[in-house]
Amino acid sequence: MISDTKAKATLGERAIHELQELVIISLYLYITLGAVLLLKTEALHAEGIAFAPWGVAIVKAVVLAKFILLGEAMKIGERTTTSPLVWPTLRKAFAFLLLLIILTVIEESIVGLFHGNSIATSLGDLVGRRFGETIASWLIVLLVLVPYFAFRILDEALGGRLAQMFFISAPARDR
Repeated sequence: MISDTKAKATLGERAIHELQELVIISLYLYITLGAVLLLKTEALHAEGIAFAPWGVAIVKAVVLAKFILLGEAMKIGERTTTSPLVWPTLRKAFAFLLLLIILTVIEESIVGLFHGNSIATSLGDLVGRRFGETIASWLIVLLVLVPYFAFRILDEALGGRLAQMFFISAPARDR
């Protein structure tokens, strides 16, 4: 699925690779986080509250995907280790969760300033009256990141064969 681009790749090839990565990660985030949004939408509809965040959800998925690509470029949570794969998986998931929280706070602050609100007002919902929802959202993001990084780390440990087996062709199995 995702592998290191060769140093000799042209700018166009690297741009295409980056775009493919962005689309794959965005799709994964949209599907996984979209399921949670669907649950929230249906719960609110049951109470007579109209809520349809699908356009916002795709934008948020793309923004989070770009943040993840930025973190991967910065080598967040990477360390050479011979420990069981669960530890680098959890280390990366928590490191990226922290990165996404920080970048989301910055994003919310900038959006608030753009709309003429102070930073405190912009962040008021995140840490104020909706703090429980914010914590739950961060926990869900962590639960989305763990299998994502588990797949990536396992693929890397297998020399890129896992992604090939999942998405291209599986080896023949004996029956």
